[in-house]
Amino acid sequence: MKTLGIDTSNYATSLAVFDTNAGEVVCDCKRFLPVREGQLGLRQSDALFHHTAALPEMLAELGQKVNLTQIEAVGVSARPRPVDGSYMPCFLAGVSAATAFCAAKGIPLVQTTHQQGHISAALFAASGADLFGKEELVFHVSGGTTDLLHCKGPDSITCIGTSSDLYAGQAVDRLGVRLGYAFPAGIYVSQLAAACTENIKPKVSVRGTTCSLSGLQNQCEKLLAEGKSPEYVSKYCLLCVAETLRRMAAAALERNPGLPVVFAGGVMSSEIVRDYITKRMQYAYFVPGKFASDNAIGVSILAAREINAWPNTSM
Repeated sequence: MKTLGIDTSNYATSLAVFDTNAGEVVCDCKRFLPVREGQLGLRQSDALFHHTAALPEMLAELGQKVNLTQIEAVGVSARPRPVDGSYMPCFLAGVSAATAFCAAKGIPLVQTTHQQGHISAALFAASGADLFGKEELVFHVSGGTTDLLHCKGPDSITCIGTSSDLYAGQAVDRLGVRLGYAFPAGIYVSQLAAACTENIKPKVSVRGTTCSLSGLQNQCEKLLAEGKSPEYVSKYCLLCVAETLRRMAAAALERNPGLPVVFAGGVMSSEIVRDYITKRMQYAYFVPGKFASDNAIGVSILAAREINAWPNTSM
C-alpha cells in the first residue's frame, strides 16, 4: 500500500508518498514559501495563504509521478511539536487538504506533528526500521527549534535540552540575510563556509544540555565589522553551531551512555556541521539533505506505522 504525507511548515509546503511494501519513499516534492528580500520569514496569515495556493498544484505534480488513487492513508503535520499549547495556523492548510482527501476516499487520516515527522525521517534515513521503537538521542535543529530529545522512536519524546534564547536556524538565517541572501539562507551560508580554508576555533555558550545562541549573532556582526570575509564568518557561525551540539550531546551521553545520536532538522544538512561532529563523536547519525530539511517524508512514514502497514513483520 501507499501512504501520503503532507507538511505545511513555516518554511515550506511538502508532500511525499511512502510505499509500505517496498519500504521506501517513492516520490516527494517541496516548495519553499516566498519571502520578500531582506525579510526573515512570513506572517502566519501569509504562510497559510501560500500553502493553500500551493497544495492543489503540488498534488497535481505528485499525481504525475504516482497514482494517487492507490493512497490508502494520509498523514499530516497538525502542529509544530507534540506538547500542550503547540500551535501554528500554517498547519491548518495541510490539515484541511488531508481531511478532504481522506473524506473523499474513505481512508484513515493520521494527525501527527512537524517535529515527529522530522524525527521519523531521520530515523528512517539513518537505519530503516531498526531505530524505531529503540532508545536514542535526537537533535531537532531548525529555524524554530534547537531541541535535544530523548526518544524511543518518534512516539515517545522527552525534551532534555534546548536553547535558552535564539535557535540555531535563526542564527544561520539571520547571517545569510545580513549577507544579502534570500530567506531561508542556510544553503548559501553553507556554500560560503565551504570556501573558507582558515582554521577557526568556535566560541560557544553551553551549560549541560542547555545552550545560548544569542551571542553568536553578535559575534558574527562583530567579525563582519572587523573586516572578516563572508566565507570566514559563515564558517565560524556553522562551527559554533556544531560545537554547541557536540557539547550538549556529550552532557546527555554522560547520563545516557552508549545511545546513538541522530541529527534531524534543516540545519543538519550542512556538511560543515556534519563533518565537524562526526570527527569528534561516535555513533552519530546524519542523514541526506532531503530527509533532514522540512519535508513530508517522515509524516508519510508515521502514517504507515499508525495503520500498522510498516514495517511489515510478515515479510
